[in-house]
Amino acid sequence: MSLSGEVALPRWKADVFLLVAAAVWGSGFVAQRLAAAGLGAFVFNGLRFLLAGVLLTVLLRFRISMSRKELVWVIVSGTLLFGASGLQQLGLRTTTAANAGFITGLYVVLVPPLVMLIWRQRLEWTVWAALPLAAAGIFLLGVQDDMRFAPGDLFEMASAVVWALHVIWVGRTAARMDPLRFACGQFFVCGALSLATGGLFQGQTFANLPGLWMPVLYSAVFPIATGFTLQAVAQRSSPTTDAAIILSGEAVFAALFGALLLGERLGPRQIVGCVVIFAAILVAQWQPGKKRENAV
Repeated sequence: MSLSGEVALPRWKADVFLLVAAAVWGSGFVAQRLAAAGLGAFVFNGLRFLLAGVLLTVLLRFRISMSRKELVWVIVSGTLLFGASGLQQLGLRTTTAANAGFITGLYVVLVPPLVMLIWRQRLEWTVWAALPLAAAGIFLLGVQDDMRFAPGDLFEMASAVVWALHVIWVGRTAARMDPLRFACGQFFVCGALSLATGGLFQGQTFANLPGLWMPVLYSAVFPIATGFTLQAVAQRSSPTTDAAIILSGEAVFAALFGALLLGERLGPRQIVGCVVIFAAILVAQWQPGKKRENAV
């Protein structure tokens, strides 16, 4: 089946797609950390999201038309993406890739209560069991030895709230339109808003682009074009609460790639945190006694 097909994926395949998305998002924190030193947060986001949009437009053979209702869905999703990614990138100027991944991952704790409160959806007990595991794992993975947080962590905390809203919105709308067109549309909205903001407030950082084109290119191709497209495809077939818990694996991959490529320390406590997060993912996917719904 093509990624743009209308037939829902089997749950196991959707979950694999989500885990791969978490992995490429985690690797993206390295590129974001490198770019944060020289490019303004919104300049970087504008360039990488617009480039990802162009790549998907080519993949779609320039057929990206959508109805007025679909356009509204895409604009809302792109605006949420603009807020979440902008806050996240601002934080990465003064925090580590591991910390950014850890705090961003806190959206996993926010998604289920929001889904329950807003849509009155009853949640399986396995989700409630997985939530404290995921939260504990994220805490172990990210908190420092002196129990202090870096200055940029406040931006990361704010971004986690917006990421939760974005995951919920994608879960509600991605199944109602072609996922590639949905992903492409939100990239262009986010990229346009980011580049306009960056041009107004961070224009001087464009001069540093020649030395930072590799992080921009990597981020456009993998975390954005690949990761967010896989998310849009997978959330057609996976409940939003489950998807959030699987995507929390992003924190694990952010820490691993930060340790491997940036020399950031990954001690015994962080390793235990990784194991606990993966345990939470397994618990969330346990389906005792009955078949669960495919979507929110």
